[in-house]
Amino acid sequence: MRNIAVLGAGKMGEALLAGLVKSGHPIDRLWFTERHPERVREVAERHGVGPVDVPGAAKAADVLVVAVKPQDIEPLLAELEPAIRPGTLVVSLCAGLTTALFERRLPEGIGVVRVMPNTPMLVGEAMSAISPGRHATEEHLVTVEGMLGTVGRVVRVPEAQQDAVTALSGTGPAYFFYVVEAMVEAGVLLGVQRKLATELVVQSALGAARMLRETGEHPAVLREAVTSPGGTTSAALRELERHGARVALTAAVEAARDRSVALGAADSL
Repeated sequence: MRNIAVLGAGKMGEALLAGLVKSGHPIDRLWFTERHPERVREVAERHGVGPVDVPGAAKAADVLVVAVKPQDIEPLLAELEPAIRPGTLVVSLCAGLTTALFERRLPEGIGVVRVMPNTPMLVGEAMSAISPGRHATEEHLVTVEGMLGTVGRVVRVPEAQQDAVTALSGTGPAYFFYVVEAMVEAGVLLGVQRKLATELVVQSALGAARMLRETGEHPAVLREAVTSPGGTTSAALRELERHGARVALTAAVEAARDRSVALGAADSL
């Protein structure tokens, strides 16, 4: 059983703590760091996990999960560098930041695993993609898979694909929320009460996702099964194509990928 410290108890950091506690990880082997006193009290009371400072986390933990915003990484690494122990595993949940960044700033030989999770971690349905750094071992990867498996699904990807993964699954929930929001507003425009419109759209989204997962069919096959010639679905899809919805979505994913690349480049200087 590993000693784990989560550095940064924002939404993602707290969600991982909650998943670990729920999975049965002993709370006396879990710690977290957080700069804001009110947030410290909230997280400690909610999960029973003890707060600690960064040097204390480095001293106590075998696994350090870095869950701060990319712009906050420099001051954290400045604290971590002199305190981290040999053999510690560093797991980065920071969007756009490469394993090489951590390897340059931390002592030689520290294992680093880069993770791109997403916000459904908050409800135990995350999609997390992990990539090893130069010194990460198979044991390290298995450890990270076990941790993240408490809050969703985990896949391994080459680090070169992490910016694309960020654009697809890291940012992906926002695309679905955007579509649901637009559909609900369309329902209200058509005279459906907002609460009912929301229930209709959300359940449709949930059912569609489950069909994709359980049938294993290509989405085009499932879409065609709903589309009768000259029917309502056909009319709707024609409008989506006319307004360039597919092209716009592709452009959005590319823009997210480019921003992820830019974040990593900015922090590699």
